[in-house]
Amino acid sequence: MAEQIPGRGVVIVASTRAARGVYRDETGPRLASWLEGRGLEVGEPRVVADRDVAAAVAEALAPPRPRVLITTGGTGIGPEDQTVEAVYPHLERELPGIVQELIRRGVEHGPASAVLTRGVAGLVGDTFVATLPGSPGAVEDGIAVIDPILGHLVGQARGGENHANHGSHGNHG
Repeated sequence: MAEQIPGRGVVIVASTRAARGVYRDETGPRLASWLEGRGLEVGEPRVVADRDVAAAVAEALAPPRPRVLITTGGTGIGPEDQTVEAVYPHLERELPGIVQELIRRGVEHGPASAVLTRGVAGLVGDTFVATLPGSPGAVEDGIAVIDPILGHLVGQARGGENHANHGSHGNHG
């Protein structure tokens, strides 16, 4: 069983079509269920139009901050895709390896166009933030990348000293 993480998690879905009710988003509930399974308290995913994602991110990161904030959608290259621009200014420490692995997995398991993803991951204070693409497959890839390191990541962000069992290549945190 995965290490349980106490605290609050937030999921934001950036999708103009889902916010309008054109289709039912499935990625937000999947992410919320995963975070709840890790022990975090997660309310309903917040579904917002792409143009409103900056305000939703700012609100989610206002004190008291959650331990984890995951967004889905708005990471492409379309003119409405604004999630990266909404999250990036808040980041105090970037974690580019997470995004690199997400893209690698996306290309390996899906279309070559996965390389067009513009994601970011990092820390805002001791809150872990990651932007995932809006497709169900990309969200599953994101969970696969983040889940094995989430407990360690959150512990380290809070000043933890546990470096055991997280790789044997030395310089990793």
